[in-house]
Amino acid sequence: MNNICIYVDADACPVKNEIIKLGKLFGIKIVMVASFDHSLKSEEGVENIQVDRSDQSADLYISNHISANDILITHDFGLASICLGKGVKVVSPRGKFYSIQSIDFLLENRHESAKKRRNGQYGKGPKPFTREDRNIFLQTMTKFLKDLQEI
Repeated sequence: MNNICIYVDADACPVKNEIIKLGKLFGIKIVMVASFDHSLKSEEGVENIQVDRSDQSADLYISNHISANDILITHDFGLASICLGKGVKVVSPRGKFYSIQSIDFLLENRHESAKKRRNGQYGKGPKPFTREDRNIFLQTMTKFLKDLQEI
C-alpha cells in the first residue's frame, strides 16, 4: 500500500483525527489540503498543504495532484465527480463511498436544491454530524483498508 495516498478535503472535514490514526495504522501517507483560513496540526505521516482562500482552491489542488488508486475523503460532490473519473476511491466523512453510478444523482439533487434556494425555498440542510457517523466512517475505512492490504 506504499503507492496509495489518502487526500483529505480538510476545510470542513470532521474526521481528520480518525484519518490520521488510520494512516498510521496502515502505513498510508495522508495529504490534508485546506485554505489558509483553517489551521492544520503537524503530524508524522501527514503532509499539510495550505492553499489560498478562494472557494475552489483546495478542490483544484486535489484534482491536479491526486492519482488513480488514491483515496479521497470529501463531502463535495463536484470534487468527488472529478476524482471518480480519474479512478480514485472517494468516501464521504460519513463513510459512504461515492460511485460513478451514484454521483450523477447526487449532482442533480444538489442542482435542484440550489434552484429552490434561489427561489426562496430553504430546506433543513444536512443532518448534524454524530458520534455514530464518526464510528461508521472508522468501520467503513478500516474494513476497506484491510481489504486493500490483502490484495
